[in-house]
Amino acid sequence: MNGGIRLGSVAGIEVRMDWSLLVIFLLILVSLGAGTFPALHPQWALATSWATALVAAVLFFASVFLHELSHALVGRVYGITVRRITLFIFGGLAHMENEPRHWRGELLMALAGPVTSLALGVGFLLLGGLALGPEGLDPERPRESLARMSPVATLLFWLGPVNLILGVFNLVPGFPLDGGRVLRAVMWGITGNLRRATRWASRAGQGFAWLLILTGAALILGARLPVLGAGPVNGLWLAFIGWFLHNAALASYRQLLVREALHDVPVRRLMEADPVAVPPDMTLGALADGPFEGAGQRVFPVVDNGRMVGLVGWPEVRTRDREAWERVRVAEVMVPEERVARVAPGQEAEEALAVLTRAGVNQLPVVEDGRVLGLLRRRDLLHWVALHGDPELADLERGG
Repeated sequence: MNGGIRLGSVAGIEVRMDWSLLVIFLLILVSLGAGTFPALHPQWALATSWATALVAAVLFFASVFLHELSHALVGRVYGITVRRITLFIFGGLAHMENEPRHWRGELLMALAGPVTSLALGVGFLLLGGLALGPEGLDPERPRESLARMSPVATLLFWLGPVNLILGVFNLVPGFPLDGGRVLRAVMWGITGNLRRATRWASRAGQGFAWLLILTGAALILGARLPVLGAGPVNGLWLAFIGWFLHNAALASYRQLLVREALHDVPVRRLMEADPVAVPPDMTLGALADGPFEGAGQRVFPVVDNGRMVGLVGWPEVRTRDREAWERVRVAEVMVPEERVARVAPGQEAEEALAVLTRAGVNQLPVVEDGRVLGLLRRRDLLHWVALHGDPELADLERGG
């Protein structure tokens, strides 16, 4: 999830919106603006219903963002690096670059999100009570009381339960939900073994995911269940969430095994040493006919007087028309050195994988004191993992 729209940054953490968010945003907007609010308040003007629905959708995702931000800020205290939060169709995702060092940090970071959502839910309900005024809700005439509520009170009484549901749902002990991370932290504390704790939490997550999938199938086939209702739309949505959680649970455990395989392995052991480098004054035509033809590299360090000044690959070359390749120099199109992600030869391969993922590239120059010593490719890391990783990882790759 490196794409989407950049919304800004908070506390040094980049905030992005995945395009899939628009789907659920529109669903909430239409559901409230054309269904829920007009049904509760038939006397409202159409514009009032839609405006209230729009504010509700925006504040809901603001609540999801605060949920994820609380994870990131608490994780930072315990040495867990979170550089980006992505809002997407299923809510939010804090991108953690490393595993927690201690079970206690994992526990507190996992609890931070649900506690934030529950606190927001209670807060919205309390504010909603104040917005009702002295009349309050008449338990003998609930329908009439709801119809009399102002747009502000209606908004608050919608946001309150939604945040409470979000908090409670995330406490379900199925990895990678927050409750699954709580379970992992507890098992980690008991056993002292992060891998074993992650395996158990992942299996719990897969079990919960299958429960959602089977429940969704039952709704599709005509079953009617309390709270969940009935119908193929609800069933498909529930099954889709279950499918997503199942894949996420497997991926989280697989990711841990990959990190373990790369732990304590220096980059210099995996890099391709002495890669072909090009000078900044080489023309794009010479680059295309020479290094690109025979070097077997996809990117080339640009070196001047022994020091790297940039990086160039096909995406940069293609920014210019082929007719201009004989006139344009590499220096005019290269990615300048200050914008090039790189690793040091002594860094752990586990860290290098995080740099590759964060930069969204498949190869990195290995640089020491300004000199290019090698290239590290994603496939080199994956090859090492395939040869030296735990056999359980191969089983996961084959069987899912």
